[in-house]
Amino acid sequence: MENLGCMNPKDVRSLIRKNQLVRPTAGIAQGYTQANLAILPKELAYDFLLFSQRNPKPCPILDVTEVGSPEPKLTAPGADLRYDVPKYRVYKKGQLYEEVFDLENYWNKNLVAFLLGCSFTFETPMIRNGIPVRHIEENCNVPMYITNIECNPAGVFAGPVVVSMRPIPAELVVRAVQVTSRFPAVHGAPIHIGSPERIGIKDITKPDFGDAVTINQGEVPVFWACGVTPQAVAMRVKPDLMITHAPGYMFICDTRDEDLSVF
Repeated sequence: MENLGCMNPKDVRSLIRKNQLVRPTAGIAQGYTQANLAILPKELAYDFLLFSQRNPKPCPILDVTEVGSPEPKLTAPGADLRYDVPKYRVYKKGQLYEEVFDLENYWNKNLVAFLLGCSFTFETPMIRNGIPVRHIEENCNVPMYITNIECNPAGVFAGPVVVSMRPIPAELVVRAVQVTSRFPAVHGAPIHIGSPERIGIKDITKPDFGDAVTINQGEVPVFWACGVTPQAVAMRVKPDLMITHAPGYMFICDTRDEDLSVF
């Protein structure tokens, strides 16, 4: 298999569709946008759209499908959200019911899919600016934490913000803020720096999602809003059905990260 970081999104999605690439997608198809996924019945779609609009840091919308269509026409024409994510999670009444590798048994004509910006998108610019990305270095999933920060409620949806964490050398924290702030469509600048206990994280070595990573001496934990937030919201609100990506197993779009940057 060729270097995954240099592959184009269509080839990556082809491997994923064949179940030949089941792993977190950080570092894959570098330079292309990655996206979180949330799928809901159309009866809840407006409430979720409003929730995302009121919470653009954790839930920046990149694309919304037509009712019953699995094709993200704006971000990856021809792709199929039933098959092109490496691993999915199915929540029923707020409980994680099952993890699956395709949505063959779940998709129906009543569903609407939302693609939300993902911080994996700005990791390539971070690396190009000399900022280490530890979970890529350690070949694992990014650590994610449920915080005590509350989202702005909308309709039936309410719940806590989830954050992803990257340890940054203290002298590079300002540069990390500068680089990531150019990407507001994929979470943008960090929402918290240092002092994890202030946002409700009791033990940084035990993430709620993903994997723990090494924090070296002289490094500061930096926290970005995360598109896994809808999963924490599902656990609280308990909709009859919500389908998401498994944390860290993202959908890879055809749009490039620079298409989403601001200068």
